[in-house]
Amino acid sequence: MRILCLDIGERRIGVAVSDEDGVVARGLASIERTGRETERIAALVKEYGAGLIVYGLPLRMDGSMSSQTEKTLAFIDHLRSVVSIPMEPWDERLSTRQAEAILIEADMSRKKRKKLVDKLSAQIILQDYLNSRFESRQADGNTE
Repeated sequence: MRILCLDIGERRIGVAVSDEDGVVARGLASIERTGRETERIAALVKEYGAGLIVYGLPLRMDGSMSSQTEKTLAFIDHLRSVVSIPMEPWDERLSTRQAEAILIEADMSRKKRKKLVDKLSAQIILQDYLNSRFESRQADGNTE
C-alpha cells in the first residue's frame, strides 16, 4: 500500500509518496493553495492508489497546539469530505528547517529552494513516519 504525505502550509502543500512496500519516501509535488488543492490531492490519491494519508501536524516545540495546528486540522476536516481513505497526523516539528538546511547545503538558490522546500519537507515527514513503522515492527519481532 502506498502512503501519501502532506506538509500543509498557508501558501503551498508539499506532497510525498511512499513506494508500495512502505519503505522509501519520495517527494512528489508542491501544490499551490488556490482553492482547488483538495481536488488535486484526491487525484494524486487515485493516481498512486494511496491507502493512507499522513499529514504533518505543526506543533510547538513544547508539543502544544498553535494557530497553524488548528488551520491544518481544519484543512484535514475539509479534505475528509473529498477523500475517503484514512488520515493520520505525524509530528512535523523541524521538518521544514531540516529541508531548508539540506537545500542550502546543496548550494541551491533561494528561488529554487522556495519551489522545493515543501515537497522535501513532506518527504522528510513521510520517511520519518515510515522509519518509525519499520522500527515498531522490528521491536515487535515482525520483520515483514
